Amino acid sequence: MKIERIHHVAYRCRDAKETVQFYTEMLNMGFVLAIAEDKVPSTHEPDPYMHVFLDAGAGNVLAFFELPTKPDMGRDENTPPWVQHIAFQVKDREALLEYRDHLEKNGVEVLGVTDHSIFHSIYFFDPNGHRVELAAPDPDQQKALERLDSVKWDMLEEWSRTKRAPKHADWLHAKEFETS
Repeated sequence: MKIERIHHVAYRCRDAKETVQFYTEMLNMGFVLAIAEDKVPSTHEPDPYMHVFLDAGAGNVLAFFELPTKPDMGRDENTPPWVQHIAFQVKDREALLEYRDHLEKNGVEVLGVTDHSIFHSIYFFDPNGHRVELAAPDPDQQKALERLDSVKWDMLEEWSRTKRAPKHADWLHAKEFETS
């Protein structure tokens, strides 16, 4: 048995049309399809919904549910907003900077570029409050990934014992934040 790939990832949205417009206009994703029903197919629970699907590239699909009969969306208040997010890869740093400029010109507040050594990222929130990351591979990504691979099990074991950040890869964020 082996998982082949992610079929789709689904989140809740406040407004399906606004969400589709954001992802098509801000991130250039294609609007793939929409499904709407009055009851949930898996549970048969009566609950009207709109389910929209967006092309996230390379066969990846991002989906959203609008649930008009449910209470307003909330979030887990015990989890910081930076933790739960979805990250999309872009071709290179030039594309990352183009996206940052495009988003900012359209009124989206963007954080970064952040240098993670293996990739560089920008962060922003969609209209639903979901954090989104765009990541571009670092030119030395393979070398850094090999270095990280060699310490992953030791790091996990130390973390499991101590619940303190192991120092095996403290080089990773040596260049914490850059502005251009």
